[in-house]
Amino acid sequence: MRIDTYGQQLEVTPALRDYVESKLSRLSRHFDQPIDVRTQLSLERTDHCAEANVNIAGRTLHADATAQNMYAAIDLLADKLDRLLMKHKEKIIDSHRGGDAARLG
Repeated sequence: MRIDTYGQQLEVTPALRDYVESKLSRLSRHFDQPIDVRTQLSLERTDHCAEANVNIAGRTLHADATAQNMYAAIDLLADKLDRLLMKHKEKIIDSHRGGDAARLG
């Protein structure tokens, strides 16, 4: 898993970079294949924003989060990405099964 973190009009400190990597490292448990994550941290007036693009096997998933401090925004972003990856994985599994799960439910 490769995580690129950069700031837009914001200096990304080693502490922020380590926090992003520790929170987003749990995303690798969903897929065995390589995952590339590009994370952008920024400030918008009084809010702290965190955005991420996840590249998995030709697909790109996007999520963003806004909070009062950067660490809370990163936490929200990690939760959103976790849910997106689980939903994407379920879609892949359902398509491989031929849509049987959709007809039964």
